[in-house]
Amino acid sequence: MSQWLEDAIFYEIYPQSFYDSNGDGIGDIPGITAKLDYIRELGCNALWLNPCFLSPFGDAGYDVADYCLVAPRYGTNDDLIELFRAAHAKGMHVLLDLVPGHTSVEHRWFKESCKAEKNPYSGRYIWTNAVWDDVARYEGIAGSLRGISERDGSVAVNFFSMQPALNYGFATVTEPWQCAVDSPEALATRQAMKDVMAFWLDRGCDGFRVDMAGSLVKNDPGNEQTIRLWQDMRAYLDEHYPDAVMVSEWGEADKSLRAGFHMDFLLHFGPSHYMDLFRCEHPYFSREGKGDIHAFVKAYRKNYELTSGKGLICPVSGNHDMQRMRKYLDPEEMKIAFAFLLSMPGAPFIYYGDEIGMRQLDLPSKEGGYERTGARTPMQWDGSGNAGFSTAEADKLYLPQDPAADAPDAAAQQAQEGSLWREVQKLNRVRHATPALQAHGGIEFVYCQEDEYPLAYLRTAGSQRVLVIVNPAARETKFLYDGKLGKALYTLNGAPSQAHGIVTVPAASAAFVEVE
Repeated sequence: MSQWLEDAIFYEIYPQSFYDSNGDGIGDIPGITAKLDYIRELGCNALWLNPCFLSPFGDAGYDVADYCLVAPRYGTNDDLIELFRAAHAKGMHVLLDLVPGHTSVEHRWFKESCKAEKNPYSGRYIWTNAVWDDVARYEGIAGSLRGISERDGSVAVNFFSMQPALNYGFATVTEPWQCAVDSPEALATRQAMKDVMAFWLDRGCDGFRVDMAGSLVKNDPGNEQTIRLWQDMRAYLDEHYPDAVMVSEWGEADKSLRAGFHMDFLLHFGPSHYMDLFRCEHPYFSREGKGDIHAFVKAYRKNYELTSGKGLICPVSGNHDMQRMRKYLDPEEMKIAFAFLLSMPGAPFIYYGDEIGMRQLDLPSKEGGYERTGARTPMQWDGSGNAGFSTAEADKLYLPQDPAADAPDAAAQQAQEGSLWREVQKLNRVRHATPALQAHGGIEFVYCQEDEYPLAYLRTAGSQRVLVIVNPAARETKFLYDGKLGKALYTLNGAPSQAHGIVTVPAASAAFVEVE
């Protein structure tokens, strides 16, 4: 694994909403480059950019029309290469969002595959032999498109109807139109994706966050053929780009790590119970103290054990696919949530704007966002027009901004002692300075009871042992601990105390304490 990933704290950027450098109302890549110092000052040393490639933007860029061409609204390929260079000069790294499972219907590959006459792209997507045959009943396929081409057949889609599924083969072939994973067609698709990765790695990219990584091979129970596919991809990278980092959107770390990914995402869907923490009727991190983290810890422990103690499940403050944390927690509650996120194994990801507590807005869908749209609004930089995001007229912005008089902004919080921004910065500094809190540090849950507070877990690296204690509830709590508390590396709202093996934890507090 690239050594820098051990101490990485990522900042996720939705390019169209981060910073507009040319006044057209849409964020762009030069705008990201202009704000690198802000990100570095916060304490983040790595970026994840949501898709910035040519696209009709039916799904906010996750419907790619050309993997090797930056969308003109964001700038040029040279602008992206300059971002890589500038980030590296500041000791930062950049992951691009790789969408290997599907393209847009406007991609050249798909247009060629729609032609009746056979050509090199005829097998690039999953087509049946007749338009009357539906492809949607097979595992890993969300639906189909029919009647759109001169070619006879229906074509599989992965999610939205404008996202035809690329053909990596079927683990179990049951129909004449299905390709095996080692067929020439499936292998050609695999090689095409290797070529895409090589294109950007050659230009300075440090690796990829991979969208829907576990979905490539269809009809693949247990994902065994998909795992083998990614092992082949990793072998290619190890030969040609050994430092390339790969982080998967998979949600099953035992599979993704075996597949060759360095880390997996803690997903908000599936069995993770992530939503119990920040986004439910009674979040664990609410001061009302009615939440439950027990199911989350149980699921986390299971995944941790399946990875032979490697863990490496990246915790996230949020992302472009979920509602903002601020909808459920206020800034003081979010401070304790960040103490948890920034003291867990794996590389934490901070979604732009979460560090200042940007709110979820109620907005009509834009570019396939639907209920997610309100979490994708332009960054609020300062108190100037359009909150410093753009010099365009307000009605020209990519999305409306928070109209409230008390809408948070970065400049005000940077200047304010005790702000959420300052607390996140402080936590980032402590993590960078404490090996036990970093990616590969071990974790052992010391206290986690159903419907109880606090949560306590031990992080370890070498001889360093740090006990993390978070108590979001607005009441003092206690738990038994037979170790001895030592120096506090970080406290929020008071330090825990210990007497006769009982640790007393102040209300609404968090602490990182060295232990013997």
